Amino acid sequence: MDDQPTGFEEFVHVRGLALLRYGFVLTGNRDDGADLVQEALLRLSDAWPRVRSKDDPEGFVRVTMVRLHISRWRRSRRERLVAEVPESSYRDADIERLSGDAGTWRLLAALSPRQRAVLVLRYYEDLSDEDIAARIGVSRNTVRSLAARGLARLRAEPGLPIPDLGSV
Repeated sequence: MDDQPTGFEEFVHVRGLALLRYGFVLTGNRDDGADLVQEALLRLSDAWPRVRSKDDPEGFVRVTMVRLHISRWRRSRRERLVAEVPESSYRDADIERLSGDAGTWRLLAALSPRQRAVLVLRYYEDLSDEDIAARIGVSRNTVRSLAARGLARLRAEPGLPIPDLGSV
């Protein structure tokens, strides 16, 4: 990382925890969220000279994270087990608070990764259908369909309080 411009290191230092929280919200899992952030930042480091001249390098990372998340869902799922975990864990009070909300994560875990991504982008990021469609590479109608199906699935869960997320 020594060969990277100082601006990239500063960006990672300043926005790193927010990106970890975003990855956690997308995946519902700290480790998977951290993997998304790591891979997205690796891609950003390769493109830093080009991206830093634009207005929103964080937007580049978030779009990359969403696309990586959906790509992982599309590929066949194969885990590679290892004997030891290679690194220690990290702690973030906001992630601790969110992960303690079992109802929310139980609801989100019931959704497909694409439905979860659409709902996170809509209600966590407050993006329009057009922006969501552009970020995940689908049509506006697909975004609306995924959101409607995701909300319908959440509402069908018996005994779980569904927050008022507005109309689709």
